[in-house]
Amino acid sequence: MWNRWKTFVREVRAEVKKVTWPKRNEVYGTTMVVIVTCIIFGVYLWFVDVVMSRVITWLYAAFG
Repeated sequence: MWNRWKTFVREVRAEVKKVTWPKRNEVYGTTMVVIVTCIIFGVYLWFVDVVMSRVITWLYAAFG
């Protein structure tokens, strides 16, 4: 049991050493892309929601 655990930890450490960690400016850049994309999609979905709400309200008033 303990030998398997030790082997696991040793292998995890070996794999972590192989990882290429991103630079600070890369993390900042990709974070900004995610934030801007979320804002754009949020505004777009809000706009679609408002338009669809008004269309459905109009349809209920016209045919309901």
